[in-house]
Amino acid sequence: MKLLAEEYQVMYIDMPEGNQAAKAGNINHALEFVQAPLLVVFDADMIPFQTFLLHSVPYFIQNKLIHEQDNQVKSLGFLQTPQSFYNADIFQYNLFSEKTATNEQDFFSRDINILNGSNGAAIFTGSNAVFAREAIDAVGGFPEKTLTEDFELGVRINLAGYISLATSEPESSGMTPMAIKSVVKQRVRWARGVIQSARNLHILTNRQLPWVNRLILINVYLYWWSFARRMLFILAPILFALWHIKLVDVNFWLLLILWAPGYLLLHYVLGKSNTNIRGERWGEIHETFFAPYLWLPVFLETLGIKQKKFKVTNKNNGQSTQAILYGIPYLALWLLDVWALVSFNYGKWGSEIMYGAIISFWLLTHLINLTFSLYIAWGRQINRQSERFARSVKGSIQVNDETNIPMTTIDISDKGLLFRQAESIGLEIGREVFVELYHAGKTITFSGVIRMRYDDNTRYGLQITHITSDNQNKLYHLIYNGRNTLLPREQDSWMTIYDALLFNVGYHLKNSWRNIQSYRRMKEK
Repeated sequence: MKLLAEEYQVMYIDMPEGNQAAKAGNINHALEFVQAPLLVVFDADMIPFQTFLLHSVPYFIQNKLIHEQDNQVKSLGFLQTPQSFYNADIFQYNLFSEKTATNEQDFFSRDINILNGSNGAAIFTGSNAVFAREAIDAVGGFPEKTLTEDFELGVRINLAGYISLATSEPESSGMTPMAIKSVVKQRVRWARGVIQSARNLHILTNRQLPWVNRLILINVYLYWWSFARRMLFILAPILFALWHIKLVDVNFWLLLILWAPGYLLLHYVLGKSNTNIRGERWGEIHETFFAPYLWLPVFLETLGIKQKKFKVTNKNNGQSTQAILYGIPYLALWLLDVWALVSFNYGKWGSEIMYGAIISFWLLTHLINLTFSLYIAWGRQINRQSERFARSVKGSIQVNDETNIPMTTIDISDKGLLFRQAESIGLEIGREVFVELYHAGKTITFSGVIRMRYDDNTRYGLQITHITSDNQNKLYHLIYNGRNTLLPREQDSWMTIYDALLFNVGYHLKNSWRNIQSYRRMKEK
């Protein structure tokens, strides 16, 4: 990293010796060498777009001009741009929903946090944010006694009298983890960190907190308790159906009074949302997936039993045998749910079935969510070495030193591209070609080999075999300067959760049958 910084003439500040405060300690150390009035924070894997400063700094300039005219207007402490990722997350990829479902973190970054920001209390999510240096200094730097220094820093800046805003358009993108172990450990750290920070900030008793900020913080705190609630939702009908154990003892009308308002309000709020980022059922799947692994850490952290060590999220996206082990809680709950559903309805007819309809409904609902969770945990094979980006640019290819033949790219990655020609020229697989791409007034050149030819003979897949460092940098600019438009910004309303379920069940049944057939053929040999 130091050599790379020197190559691009960027100042590199090493980690201080004996640092025990992880990311917060590193940043606080670096702040000693920085005097700029604005500070930008990125995670190591995040890549800012060319427009990042152009679209963020003006917020501070405008706020300063307004503040000079009216000192009742609070100064802007930080601006949070969305967390954005150029690869499909574990939910999108493992459920074959890269084209129909949004990234799981989009709902908070591009919806909830925008609402927080409209009240001047956007949450700092750890990366892709611009800070006023004076705001950081006013709170004594990044907090070091929590696992989520980002969350606590943002709140402390608000308490110091600064506002915080959030924007909806991505200005950078990075890599989201795909391995289930990494995803779970990341969320456990976030959950424990928020509980720690809530304790540090005294969110219920702190008189300095405005009521809007307090409401936002309580909402964030209670979100991490929703996974314990989800576990109760899953277990309650199972325990009643199998062993007549009542976690909830309530009559129909009281249940309607207590449950229906929240349920209907949730539908109303989601229906009134200006975005279609995530539906209620996808939210239930996310909650079900995390519930077995988050309810206990949240409970322990609330009791003061802490995880003190900060662990950086491993974003190596390879699948491993650990995925099978992480799927055990979902499999156990799935089997119990099926047993309860069959046992509860076996031998019942007519009005007896109607009497238990609510229990059966919840058992079926949880069965669907647990089925998705199993498929997420067991994963899907990752074949690509690098992510593809939808990038359409003009270019040409040259074969055997002949005339340049025009073409247009369809998508591009670090390792190759897919391109289209106006008419077929019959390129064979294995043919070596020389490529020129024309982008932003520059020409990107490299050599490659045709690796794939589609049926129409006008589309070809090419692997890059040789490229100079200068052309590689220009290619990186073409690829990473903008979000990956192959991934959706909104949920596909035409693809219901049941369509996704049928597709996934069908795929896994066919895949299992192919594996059985392959095993039989191997045994015969």
